[in-house]
Amino acid sequence: MSRKIISTTAAPAAIGTYSQAVQVGNTVYMSGQIGLDPATMQMVEGIEAQIVRVFENLKAVAEAAGATLNDAVKLNIYLTDLANFAKVNETMAKYLREPFPARAAVGVKELPRGALVEADAVLVLG
Repeated sequence: MSRKIISTTAAPAAIGTYSQAVQVGNTVYMSGQIGLDPATMQMVEGIEAQIVRVFENLKAVAEAAGATLNDAVKLNIYLTDLANFAKVNETMAKYLREPFPARAAVGVKELPRGALVEADAVLVLG
């Protein structure tokens, strides 16, 4: 199967040796998104704003793939403080509807650019 690179200016440009997303068949593998504002490439301030920005960035990449976040079958959340997990749940409910995707939440020591939260997803189209 061939790979199709998914890219959009509505989400932060890749800041390393990776693509925003890669589609193989009807599956889209989305790279992790942190709370970078795509217009400025600067981190938004505070955990709530970062969580929203992460989901906005994921949404933009999903749309570039011709999908929505409701096509997600797997979501991974990385937090530098697991006490913020309830805030992720609250925000996630605004971006996805039931049935929700499978999900993992992992506490990590640190994330790129001093981010407080990162998320990646796998979408299945169709």
